[in-house]
Amino acid sequence: MNNNYFKKIFIVLILFFPLLVYSQVELVAPSHPVYSYLKRMQLIDVIKEYNSANLPLSREKIAGYLKVIDSLKPNISNTDRKILDDYKIEFEYDMYRDTKNSIHLFKKSAEFPLFQNKKQKYLYFWSDSNATYFFDGLGMLSQRMSTGDSLGKHSITLGELGLRMRGTLFNSLGYYIRVSNGQRLGGTMRDVNFAYTTDPKLKANNKFSTEGKNFDSYEGYLRFRTNSEWLSITAGKEAMLNGFGYVDKMFISNNTAPFPFLKIDLKYKALGYTFFYGSLKGDSLGVDMQWKSIASHRFDVQPVDFLRFGIFESIIISSTPFSFDYLNPISFLISSDLNTGSSTSYKNNTVAGIDMEILPVRKLAVQATLLIDDLNFSTITKDDNTSNDNKFGWQVGAIWTDAFTIPDFTACVEYTRLNPFIYSHRSNKNTYSNWGMSLGHALPPNSDEIAAKLTYNLTNRIKFELLYQHQRSGEGIVFDSLGNVIINYGGNVNRGDGDFLQKNTFLQGNRINRDILTLNLLFEPIKQYYFEIKLFYRLTDLKYIGKKQKDYYAWLTFRLDY
Repeated sequence: MNNNYFKKIFIVLILFFPLLVYSQVELVAPSHPVYSYLKRMQLIDVIKEYNSANLPLSREKIAGYLKVIDSLKPNISNTDRKILDDYKIEFEYDMYRDTKNSIHLFKKSAEFPLFQNKKQKYLYFWSDSNATYFFDGLGMLSQRMSTGDSLGKHSITLGELGLRMRGTLFNSLGYYIRVSNGQRLGGTMRDVNFAYTTDPKLKANNKFSTEGKNFDSYEGYLRFRTNSEWLSITAGKEAMLNGFGYVDKMFISNNTAPFPFLKIDLKYKALGYTFFYGSLKGDSLGVDMQWKSIASHRFDVQPVDFLRFGIFESIIISSTPFSFDYLNPISFLISSDLNTGSSTSYKNNTVAGIDMEILPVRKLAVQATLLIDDLNFSTITKDDNTSNDNKFGWQVGAIWTDAFTIPDFTACVEYTRLNPFIYSHRSNKNTYSNWGMSLGHALPPNSDEIAAKLTYNLTNRIKFELLYQHQRSGEGIVFDSLGNVIINYGGNVNRGDGDFLQKNTFLQGNRINRDILTLNLLFEPIKQYYFEIKLFYRLTDLKYIGKKQKDYYAWLTFRLDY
């Protein structure tokens, strides 16, 4: 790894980004485990107003929830109290404007700061009444292995180092940036394919997939928000989640790499509204596209504590690099697209949906989601290929905490169905994807899935998660001698051409069943030092040819977040 690369980044960021400390109020990445904790607290009626359908949230919003939980501490389990104590240290400044439980390398201390177990560790931090500046170092070492009929036998070692900076000025402006550079430390080029097919971050890195040596990534954004966050504006690149799914989201998920966007959020009492306009990485039949964009709206309503629902719409555009028709935050995107006057507007891909979550009793929530990819009322009752204009997906799920009267144990079950050609588009340029991976649910079109996830907090520092998925799919594309599509069963998110060649029938095509078992173990022996184990098993039943394939892989990862 090039040491000069990190030296240059370090010098530039130290000199330049303190000047940008006047830029944003930070968000907490949706992969942070605090969100599963807040969901648990919502289910046990500690923070009844929490809504998990639109993430990420700001640090101050999360700090507000943690304060409420702290005030109701006698109502939560002993393990949840210890988890709260850890979060009160991590979010100390956000909750109390204090840093007495924080330490950095240059701060005098009786203990060596690297191994402080009850303080939040930074490389450096600084704060006064008007501004804050937090500087972290990140590290990862991961050994990944596979064996099986389709994955093959592989072993690869990956290392990664990075920096993260964030801060806020005058309680309204702030910034966030995370940069990292990684390298293949062990294994050969033949192991690279296994690595990037099982990790979206690596798949969205052309240099790693072609050269097989180095990879890098970043997230960064500026954010402005008013008092009480009734208005916030974010510009940059960060992961987003949109939808109520407990195992996977139907609208915007974390199954692909983050993309750059401009985002506006409005919030007033029980009403919430979000608009974003972003740039995606696209290709059509393997050819890179010059531009591909997404515009999206979401409207949330929470009339009472036990009910919340949302309305979602999104459009994928590749016909133009930029258009105010789609940048307009107060519009109906589908109608706006049809009224652009452009002969190419029909080539754009519009997706809409509604979702709802109900908490019928304490500790239990259920959700339902309807996804509409295309809708034509004149053909909805037809029984021929004209009905292909109507493409739907739907999902129902339930989450139960303290399940089976076991404290700190959460169970959820979810059924998802995606009809043929969901997320895809007949032009292939406007698929609902980024880097070839679905922006929504990871399930392929023309498939369904029953998933069950069990999560258990053995202690505040040890967490088990077991996920079982049973999937059924119909796949396959048939070509003539000239390479033209003559049959497409609608099972590939990146191939929507040929969607009117025959009547689309659910699970028609090359039938494939999958049984997938994933075990995750997270252990934090010392605060901010993590050991992670991921074990994966997949049984693929290729029913159309009477063949079964078994695959296994494992990740053993040490991660440092300092």
